[in-house]
Amino acid sequence: MAMMRVLAIPLVGALLAMAGCGVFSDGDRTSDAPLERTELRVGVGSPIDTAPLRVAVADGKFTAAGLSVTLVDTPADQAITKLSAGEIDIAFASDVSIFRAAAAGTALQLQGEAYTAGRNTMALVTLPGSEYTEPTQKKSPKIAVNMLDDVGVLAARAVFGTAGVDVNRVQFKQHAFDRMPQALQSGDVDAAWMVEPYITRAEKELGASILADGARGATLDFPMSSYVSTGGFGQANTRTLAAFRKVLGEAQVRAADPAIVRDALPAFSDIDRTTASLISLGTYPVSLNGIRLQRVADLMHNSGMIGARLDVQAMVPR
Repeated sequence: MAMMRVLAIPLVGALLAMAGCGVFSDGDRTSDAPLERTELRVGVGSPIDTAPLRVAVADGKFTAAGLSVTLVDTPADQAITKLSAGEIDIAFASDVSIFRAAAAGTALQLQGEAYTAGRNTMALVTLPGSEYTEPTQKKSPKIAVNMLDDVGVLAARAVFGTAGVDVNRVQFKQHAFDRMPQALQSGDVDAAWMVEPYITRAEKELGASILADGARGATLDFPMSSYVSTGGFGQANTRTLAAFRKVLGEAQVRAADPAIVRDALPAFSDIDRTTASLISLGTYPVSLNGIRLQRVADLMHNSGMIGARLDVQAMVPR
């Protein structure tokens, strides 16, 4: 059974007290000048990662700040493309996909961190009866990932490298999360890199086991996802985006109480209440921290996923 990551509820009050004295970056300071625009289209994906944002929109928190936020469901592999095409103003995406696009020359500005991995929020999973019970048992394991150039590959390589497996011999195969159990059953792969709620569903419905926690070693407390705009949009809408970041930060503070996330998930996703009560949860950063995010870019650089080292701090609003 997936272990739940539970944070002490008294932390919420402490974080709320901090929110007025330095939690948010200097770029979030507002002025008496009017917002450049009052409507924002925000592309969203993973319901767990984006839960605080979705709750804040539903509760009218952005409206109270003078912003009309429209959430646009956006497939993970299309987020940056739709952002660059002007179909959305802010995109939710994995940090890996954001930094890969930035390294390729796309001008992007970070607007907030979404989610950080916790214990068993991402993991290598096998089914009952599998003879693959230790990462080192196979010299060239076949691993299912949802995308061949995203966080799954990066995290799995880190896990195997820490275990002493030659990461160059790991074979990655692309499968959608909801198709990974079939890939395991057919023997197409030896293990699958999954995230929640797919881990808990596989455990609950199929008796799956965790071969290795994906959030340990080099990926302990690993930044998973963020919100980003194009660089041009960020420069042209500084006050609007500062207001967006302020409300988002306050929403992330409230999500320090895991009950808020668990109670809300069934309302805007296909995660049922039982699964929502069992999933392992990571954390929701309350501030935008370029130093913390640099970990992701540096791991990407060291693994060869991007060529030159990326300066993440340059993507943070001033």
